[in-house]
Amino acid sequence: MEPVPEIPRPVVYLFASAAPPALQLLDVVRRAQGRGWDVVVGLTPTARDWLESRVTELEELTGHPVKTTYRRPGQPDVLPPADAVLFAPATFNSVNSLAAGITSSWVVGCTAEAPGKGIPVVVMPCVNSALVQHPQFDRSVEVLREARMQVLYGAGGFVPNRPGERLSYPWERAFAAVERVLEAVLEG
Repeated sequence: MEPVPEIPRPVVYLFASAAPPALQLLDVVRRAQGRGWDVVVGLTPTARDWLESRVTELEELTGHPVKTTYRRPGQPDVLPPADAVLFAPATFNSVNSLAAGITSSWVVGCTAEAPGKGIPVVVMPCVNSALVQHPQFDRSVEVLREARMQVLYGAGGFVPNRPGERLSYPWERAFAAVERVLEAVLEG
């Protein structure tokens, strides 16, 4: 009897910037893997600093290196190609940088490039109610939506809280959005 071929798992790049929900990443990765996803973690430099003591555990859990920096010319790309990108939590800085095309960090650059490669992107901000009063934030959210990224912000997504207030981050909404885009990719 021939072995049954293994069905490839969808590859989801899970990117995080330095906001409190990033501290939950080990649990978030386990939950994502429970959905049958092959998870690759990418962190902004500050998020990596926050999670430095957990990077080895994240790498063991995912089977992939945790990526923070661009690879050098000539270095092989050791990551599997993404089927979808989930950038959550995405800070005020990351959302605005992404919208402006300022790709000084690998996760922002990879996310910016994804729609051009046909890879769906879900972005869920994590910002406080004081920061979102800055007029650039709403403009940036609109730019990302124009760039064919699904931004989970406002009703049905992340709702800003007051500075210092730590409300529960709606990870399940992000997972559901990724499930929908993966279904569309697999059907399409």
